Amino acid sequence: MLRGYILHHRPYRESSVIVNLLVDGVGRLDALVRVGSGKKSIKSIIQPFQPLIFQFNSKSDSADSSLKFITQIEPAAPALPLKSDSLYSAMYLNELLVRVLNSGQHAESLFLHYHRSLMALASEFSSEHLRYFEMELLNELGALPSLEYDTQGESIMPDMSYRIIADEGFLPVAQQASANVTNSRHLLSGEMLINLKSKQLVENNLVQAKGLMRLLLTPLLGGKPLLSRKLFIKK
Repeated sequence: MLRGYILHHRPYRESSVIVNLLVDGVGRLDALVRVGSGKKSIKSIIQPFQPLIFQFNSKSDSADSSLKFITQIEPAAPALPLKSDSLYSAMYLNELLVRVLNSGQHAESLFLHYHRSLMALASEFSSEHLRYFEMELLNELGALPSLEYDTQGESIMPDMSYRIIADEGFLPVAQQASANVTNSRHLLSGEMLINLKSKQLVENNLVQAKGLMRLLLTPLLGGKPLLSRKLFIKK
């Protein structure tokens, strides 16, 4: 039996759904599952944020031969109690994973990071949990610049400012020069980069960390915006 979470699902024919799964030790897989009807229906567990165990084979009665067919599925634990901003954040993580991971794409370590993020969000909302997961996702995809060394091979220093250079990393900017840069708001503090790497972001790191993660994720997402980000617009 495998462990996993449903990231997204959509109806297929009368009594089945196609599910996008994040699977422990595997990555993303898409599969077909019969949900049934009446008292035997399993619709209540075919939901995001419900820890599941399941098994499947490679045969499918769908037109898409790449889909696997789930032969057994059941809850592994109660659904995680996500509310308000924590729920919106979890929906963001799901949409992010569906957008940047292809079906069958290996991302073996992401399940544990995702599960820990959901557990943290269920306990208490804090935006740094999103930054840590984004960092792990970028690292898994080979799209995370070194947070330990700059473009010159020197250690990132907490009292230095840095500018990100595409496909290279973080270029150090001298304090005197950074004070004269008109777009200094685009500079990143070494302290933030160090704290991000060690997963110890503090309040004054959060804006920079969010901007950096969004910048790094943009090429992976393309031009289409994430719908879940609209949920965070203040009412």
